[in-house]
Amino acid sequence: MKGVRAVAAITILTLAACLASLLNSCSTEPLTLTAAPEIAGATFVGNRSCAECHTNISRIFPASAHARLHLQDTRAAGQTGCESCHGPGSLHVASGGGRSKFIVNPGKDPAACFECHRTIQAEFHLPQHHPVLEQKMNCVQCHDPHGNDILKPASGLALARPNESCAQCHREQTRPFVFEHPALREGCTVCHSIHGSINAKLLTQRDSNLCLRCHAQVQGPSVARGQIYIGNIDHSSFMRMGSCWSSGCHTAIHGSNVDVRLRY
Repeated sequence: MKGVRAVAAITILTLAACLASLLNSCSTEPLTLTAAPEIAGATFVGNRSCAECHTNISRIFPASAHARLHLQDTRAAGQTGCESCHGPGSLHVASGGGRSKFIVNPGKDPAACFECHRTIQAEFHLPQHHPVLEQKMNCVQCHDPHGNDILKPASGLALARPNESCAQCHREQTRPFVFEHPALREGCTVCHSIHGSINAKLLTQRDSNLCLRCHAQVQGPSVARGQIYIGNIDHSSFMRMGSCWSSGCHTAIHGSNVDVRLRY
């Protein structure tokens, strides 16, 4: 019996090691970019030249997913990472640096980001979207391209704490409430599509189906009449009046200070 357990344990450990190796190899695979942003008259200088001035960024950048991005260009002296997004830096270096001086700043123009993130660019063309294309906000307001915040997933690029990022603009919806909506503990992205949506207010679903993903509908005792119970309350007539928040029932959808049923 002990022998069988030992063999099973060794097998499990071996499979776990193989899986870890596979995941590591996928996560460390370099990403190749064939074209960098154009800067008239500039040539490529390599990452070391960038690191001489941008020491803080170059120190934390190797932990970022963007650090795996390398440019394969016949004009580049070897592989280069910084200039993949910022463009060739010779003129920038020669002029002594300076914000947006002879260099591409993706924080102001998302075109460099869209070179790789095509699906995100498409989402910004949906009817409801964050105004990035209108230049009223930019990608770096929500994402740190250099991966400084190691508590975020994807090596600092994604939103591990979306409520904090969203709260920079949406303070009323993310403030503390006496009776909070438990969905907020999971994050704003549970209900909202961050970049764009076909639904109003960037919702992932347009009607009560959004709420019913968590508040499962259950058939009541009168099945023939098609009653729908949520909890111990018959919601059949309520649901005909509109969505959970527009029918006048749960108007304080993000949280309430006066009613546990999320009302103002």
